[in-house]
Amino acid sequence: MKITITKYGLRKDEILFNSSYGEGRGLWCGAAVTLGEEVEVEFEFIQFLMRWIDILPSDSSEFSMRIDQDRVVFTGRLDNIEEDGTAFLQMGEGLIMFECLGEPMALGTFVEVRTADVRIYPAAL
Repeated sequence: MKITITKYGLRKDEILFNSSYGEGRGLWCGAAVTLGEEVEVEFEFIQFLMRWIDILPSDSSEFSMRIDQDRVVFTGRLDNIEEDGTAFLQMGEGLIMFECLGEPMALGTFVEVRTADVRIYPAAL
């Protein structure tokens, strides 16, 4: 996903950004970036997420992201959940992998994934 760096956050290496899906923030894990720079990135959610608590069905059927207080909310299609809890959220053409626990959820539906810990890596092209 392509993002544009809009601001530096309060924590070390924290950035705020805009994308075609909305705004977000996270910890930058790469070479230094400058304000206004466009970067192709991949996201990682570093915490275990709980289905029906951190991952909820969405009323929307559009890909989006937004900042909600201390969390970033990604709205996308729940693509897959493996037996070991590895899951994939489709955001446009890309997939975000994360780990989750809890009761099953219907695949192929739009969900909101709420997380306070987002790591952002430059995409290997």
